[in-house]
Amino acid sequence: MIKVTDAKVYLTKGKGRTLKAGGMWVYDNEIQRIEGTFENGDILEIHDFDDYFMGYGFINLNSKIRVRLLARWREDRPDEALLEKRVRKAWEYRKNVVDTEACRIIFGEADWLPGLVVDKFADVLVVESLALGIDRMKEEILEILRKVLLEDGIRIRGIYERSDARVRLKEGMEPRKGFIGEAFDTNVEIQENGVRYLVDVADGQKTGFFLDQKYNRQAIRRLCPGKRVLDCFTHTGTFALNAAQAGAAEVTAVDISGTAIEQAKKNAELNGLSSVMKFCCEDVFELLPKLEAAGEKFDVVILDPPAFTKSRETVKQAVKGYRDINMRGLRLVKDGGFLATCSCSHFLTPELMAKTIREAANGAGHRRLRQVEFRQQAPDHPILWAADESYYLKFYIFQVCDEL
Repeated sequence: MIKVTDAKVYLTKGKGRTLKAGGMWVYDNEIQRIEGTFENGDILEIHDFDDYFMGYGFINLNSKIRVRLLARWREDRPDEALLEKRVRKAWEYRKNVVDTEACRIIFGEADWLPGLVVDKFADVLVVESLALGIDRMKEEILEILRKVLLEDGIRIRGIYERSDARVRLKEGMEPRKGFIGEAFDTNVEIQENGVRYLVDVADGQKTGFFLDQKYNRQAIRRLCPGKRVLDCFTHTGTFALNAAQAGAAEVTAVDISGTAIEQAKKNAELNGLSSVMKFCCEDVFELLPKLEAAGEKFDVVILDPPAFTKSRETVKQAVKGYRDINMRGLRLVKDGGFLATCSCSHFLTPELMAKTIREAANGAGHRRLRQVEFRQQAPDHPILWAADESYYLKFYIFQVCDEL
């Protein structure tokens, strides 16, 4: 439901710099006053202190992100036609930049549909709605998306909602999970980089599968033929499976989740790779010191940890975790071997991550790092400049050398 009111929100003089620079959010402390009547989730006009029109956005008094921008120009008054334009542009972009067998079709603010994520797994869509205003329009957007995909011969057989993140509580909404429309088998097979996976869209993490590492997984393949590989925080085995399929002699996949390890084993069987893969259900922070004490060494070590921080307040503690895990990982790499390491936390900036890795290398016995490449999230998770929240994944590949 799209509801545009006559209400107006006015910014405080000197505020709204992020919005003016191309950002998508107005915070509660940037607002001088609101005129007119509205309900949370309604769309209203955004004006600067001097009445200059700055766009349309939906408001929620429950959230510190008080207004999320939907359209910047007065002629783009939000309606179904505008939503269809947004959806079509999102899909056309994906067709140009990624393999669309499994991809993120809508990535919130970066597709000018703030708070909404839609992932495509073969012929199934998974939706995550994290803002009240977009939640009201969710089903209209999904119907438009069904129509647009069908024009390319893609018939969607089912939609599952994974709006079960606790961040919805900050918007005054309860977490929600379940089918939108008819029920279907929620174990969906996809193929990525030539590797087959079973994706559990109902009970897997987030929307069921981490699509953002698609081309980073591909990037490690050339390092792995004939090598001994350790994949830490393997989840459902994605990096490990790419290493094994690329010809690794031996791959050890580690995760603390028994459910994830069982799924990884099934994926290994699905690809005929069980003979070269070993699985370990253990806390990586506890396992790596044991491997070091046992004198183990690997040609390739992959570190793909979960986000250690989801707020600015916990960054300092998170840095300690990233430093420790990288130091431990570096100690397990043979001289001339490779380390692939990443962070999916928006709040760990690229500069801070680089500093943390440098400190980890010193702590690992002054190991020298030769950067092979620096990568980011896959392009179906586009980084919208001036909307910093859209940039979160940093991925390095290093050759690790003993100090000369």
